[in-house]
Amino acid sequence: MTNKTHEADVAFIKALAELLRDNDLTELEVKRDYSEDDSLNVRVSRQAIIAAAAPVQAAVPVAAASAPAAAPAAAAPAEDPASHPGAVTSPMVGTVYLQAEPGAPAFIAVGKQVNEGDTLLIVEAMKTMNHIPAPKSGTVKRILVEDGAAVEFGSPLAIIE
Repeated sequence: MTNKTHEADVAFIKALAELLRDNDLTELEVKRDYSEDDSLNVRVSRQAIIAAAAPVQAAVPVAAASAPAAAPAAAAPAEDPASHPGAVTSPMVGTVYLQAEPGAPAFIAVGKQVNEGDTLLIVEAMKTMNHIPAPKSGTVKRILVEDGAAVEFGSPLAIIE
């Protein structure tokens, strides 16, 4: 590939990124064929921040209603829970489960002590149950999701201090 082609490709990718931003799109994929043996495949994507925040905001009041100890958490919605130093965030998109199976005791509860590596909850993704471990030992201060709720990558799940 020549430097001239490389510069044209970079300009093309920048134009795609602008198109993505200006039209409020989340993903674009383009294939350019230069010759039989030379092509460019480009996929430009961005996180939809509004869509990622919606499930978490909807889950907080429900969690507060089911656990009276979590009520002060609902009273301070201005603070972003994901920015809290003790926040545990979802490593994937999926469905959250707070217990191993229906009717089983929950893995965590507000005020409960956890050790590093303990299972906090499960995120089901593509029919696989992924145990989310505690990144550190401490006390569960807030649970930010409801059992069975959908979560996005990076969504705050719980706060451990």
